[in-house]
Amino acid sequence: MSARQLLAPALALAAALSLTGCADHEAGEVASRARPAATAPALPAMKSFRVARPHASQGSNTDLARDFLDLAFALESGSPLPSMTRFEGPIAVRLTGAPPPSLRADLTRLLARLRTEAGIDIRQTRQGPAQITIEAVRRDDIRAALPDAACFVVPNIASLDEYFRARGSDRTRWSLLRRRERLAIFLPADASPQEARDCLHEELAQAIGPLNDLYRLPDSVFNDDNFHTVLTGYDMLMLRLYHDPALANGMTRAQAAARLPAILARLNPQGEGRAPRGLPATPRAWIGAIQTALGPGAHPVDRRRAARDAVRIATQAGWRDHRRGFSHFALGRLIQGIDPTGAERQFTLALRHFGSGPDTALHRAHAAAQLAGHALARGDGDAALALLAPYMTVAAEAENAALLATLMLLRAEALEMTGRVSEARAVRLDSLGWARYGFGPDWAVRAKLHEIGALPPEDRKSRGAS
Repeated sequence: MSARQLLAPALALAAALSLTGCADHEAGEVASRARPAATAPALPAMKSFRVARPHASQGSNTDLARDFLDLAFALESGSPLPSMTRFEGPIAVRLTGAPPPSLRADLTRLLARLRTEAGIDIRQTRQGPAQITIEAVRRDDIRAALPDAACFVVPNIASLDEYFRARGSDRTRWSLLRRRERLAIFLPADASPQEARDCLHEELAQAIGPLNDLYRLPDSVFNDDNFHTVLTGYDMLMLRLYHDPALANGMTRAQAAARLPAILARLNPQGEGRAPRGLPATPRAWIGAIQTALGPGAHPVDRRRAARDAVRIATQAGWRDHRRGFSHFALGRLIQGIDPTGAERQFTLALRHFGSGPDTALHRAHAAAQLAGHALARGDGDAALALLAPYMTVAAEAENAALLATLMLLRAEALEMTGRVSEARAVRLDSLGWARYGFGPDWAVRAKLHEIGALPPEDRKSRGAS
């Protein structure tokens, strides 16, 4: 099976950069002074994204061919796959279980994007046979099936009950599959709208495309760092490649490799003249350190030790890409409650190593949000505003409502701190519709309001900079 893993809330985008709270409490705090909760405002209607704005892949075709082969011919565990498997012909998708209205709308949007951007003949059906069944179930049911997963996809299955009966058998093993004919995706019906949508994008992409994830990809959902949560322009190109008529079910890696240059020249001519980056492969030691640091079950001390190992490995390897930044970002999140000064230093290093290219703008937005929280905690509203300014559009284009709401709430506090009270009020109110999509229930939205409102020191609130 392929699963979206449960990460520590310090990094899971569903938790949207929680600045003061996390499952391991000491791992998620910025030093701040709590203030009494203000009268809770009435929450406006939930907002949602309407028009996708993906950016075209900026990679060279040499890199894209290597990425495709590594994605399509291995599992997430690193185990090789002997041949390529895919659906042949039109794909029918059925949504079952107890899906919230937001999930129905997000599925409609995603299928339209797959038809338009990836050229895949995929449509929703309400009756008749379906190649893909998407079942919306309780999170507890997903964890009963797969304890470390937020959602997952499995072959030769049409329901969660059927999966429980077949679990552990050869029938559910991707490595033994020779063609895709029927599979099921299990999504959390009781998660926030954004969390359910994020699962939908990742699991449906793997249901119809590559099964592997690669940490070296900066602008893709095929990456376990979970920065990108909706299919990017890069992802749509990978899916278009995966379903190109020049490739076929059962092809080996060598056979696909022989055909990829001509396919890429046809589908992505702008990538022909670009120089390859040739990023080195990600060693299993670094992957293991990141999984220990961010995955479920580890003691906080072991998480921090693993995060420091990831930084050490990335530094010794001489990486100058987003994986070095991610290592610092992970460590910053995990030491925030015990060493705020050290955490701020790690976020500064993360921002630096995330670079300046468009493919890592979303990464920088996350680091900037953390640094803005630190600026607010020490009463520097101007610094917070400067950090946040470039990233509102980035979050909106990435369709990350939780991040967008967080950035807006941080901006509102900074505006209030610098004396722009009426502007702060308008920004805060505008953020709440996005927060309802990103965080879900009213209590979660109000908790986020209180959490970010508690960052500024009491003597710097609503008075302007001194």
